[in-house]
Amino acid sequence: MAAANLIGAPRPPAMASPGYGKRSAPDQAPRRRDDFAHLPEREACIASHIDRLPDGAAIDTKTLAATLPAYGQQAVRSGLNALSHAGHLRRVREQVGEGRTQWVFRTYFSRTPRGDAWWACFLAGDVPDVVDSPVAAAPRPTAEVHPDEEPPPRPARTEQTARTARSDAYEALAALGRTDARLTLSAAECAALEDLAAEWLARGVTPSDFARTITAGLPDVVHSPGALTRKRLIDKLPPEPVRIARAAAPDAPRRLMECTGCGTPGRPEALPGGLCRPCRGDLSDEPLGATEVEIHARVERLRATLRTRERRRT
Repeated sequence: MAAANLIGAPRPPAMASPGYGKRSAPDQAPRRRDDFAHLPEREACIASHIDRLPDGAAIDTKTLAATLPAYGQQAVRSGLNALSHAGHLRRVREQVGEGRTQWVFRTYFSRTPRGDAWWACFLAGDVPDVVDSPVAAAPRPTAEVHPDEEPPPRPARTEQTARTARSDAYEALAALGRTDARLTLSAAECAALEDLAAEWLARGVTPSDFARTITAGLPDVVHSPGALTRKRLIDKLPPEPVRIARAAAPDAPRRLMECTGCGTPGRPEALPGGLCRPCRGDLSDEPLGATEVEIHARVERLRATLRTRERRRT
C-alpha cells in the first residue's frame, strides 16, 4: 500500500552542493497567480518552476532542462538570459566561511522583478528600502478640483493644537511649578529657557529627574523664579553621557556578479540586465575584420567557459 502511494509522489528537487544553488532575494511580493504574466510562455514556465524550488536547489541549465522536458538546454539557457534581463535573477560569486576564504556560485532569484540599481545595492550588501522594479508604479489618484468651489476653511488654532506643538523641554519647564510652586514660570520664561532645558534632556535626563534636580534645596522665598531657574540650569547641568562603543557590525558578504549567459565576472554597471556585451548581442566594440582563426579561438574560449560553468554547478 505504501509503495502504491509513492508511485504518484512528486520527485524531490535536485539539490546543489552545500552553499551553492538557488537563493531567494529579500523583500519579495507575496506569491500570486499572475506573477509572471508579463513574460513569454517559455520564460514564465521556467520562472514559475524556479520560484517553487527551495533555496539550495540546483538551477543550472542541465538540471532545469532535465526537469522541464518541453525545453532543451539551449532553450533553457536563452530563457535564463531573458529572466536575467527582466530583473528576476542574478548569478554571483559569493565569499563565505568564517574567514571569508571560500567562494561559492549562487543564483539569486526574485519573484518581483528588480532593476539594475536594486541588484547593485543588494550585491554591495545593502537592501534598498524602496522597491526598484522595472514595472512602472501606478499613478496615485488625485482629488478632483472644481474651480467654482471655495476651498474649505482651515481649522482654527486651538489651545490643544498649540499644546501639542510645544517641545519636551518647554513642557518640563512648565511642569516645575506643579512640583514646587516657588518655581512657577511664565510662558515667556519657559520659551527663553527652552534651549537650556533641551540640553538637559539631550543628555538623558528624564522630565521627573529634571524637576527633582531643579527644585531641590530651594530657598524659602524665591523672588525671581526665571533667574533662579536659569542659574540652576547652567550650574547643575549634568555631564554628557559616556558613549559605549558598539560592536562592529559583521562585514557584508563579498559578492561578484557574473554574466548569466557565459559566467564572465564583472561589476554590476558592466553587466546591465545581468548580461555581458556579447550575451546581450552588443558587438559594437568587437574589432572589425577578425580572421577565421580568431573567430574559432573565441568560440573555443566560450565553450570552455560554459563547460567549466556546468562542472561547477553539478
